[in-house]
Amino acid sequence: MALRLSTGLRTAMMSAGGVGTGGTGGFKTLLDGGCMDIFTGSQPASADYVETGTKLLRISSTSGTIFAGCTNGLRFGTAAAGVLPLTVPVWTGTVLVAGVAGWFRLYGTTGTAGTSATTWRLDGNVGISGADLNLSHTTLVVDSTLTVKTFNITQPAE
Repeated sequence: MALRLSTGLRTAMMSAGGVGTGGTGGFKTLLDGGCMDIFTGSQPASADYVETGTKLLRISSTSGTIFAGCTNGLRFGTAAAGVLPLTVPVWTGTVLVAGVAGWFRLYGTTGTAGTSATTWRLDGNVGISGADLNLSHTTLVVDSTLTVKTFNITQPAE
């Protein structure tokens, strides 16, 4: 697994206070309502770095249609036993460019791309099994719809 949290996300998770007060709270609060982009190739060495590879599609609750950054975006369910799952509405996207999915970037509601040490982002690898994001297939075809059926973020006990 190769989950990488941006400096902005790590800092916000460790800060006191609520959203808009310099602190922000937990992972769910920070990334709920965001979106996920899937790219070809290998993920950057840091979630603070600019996106690499070709962007294949955007995953959202409105099949890639995003308004004002990443609003109307992805939702997480209720955490239990250290696991935060996805929830409804369904996480889908329409493939814009054909290619092989290699990695993803999950953005907070601002959806800020490019190099940033303050933006809330999480990067991970994509595969068919044993990856941070497992898909039924990684070879994506233009205009097809990709549905993310499971996506769990786990906080280890140790």
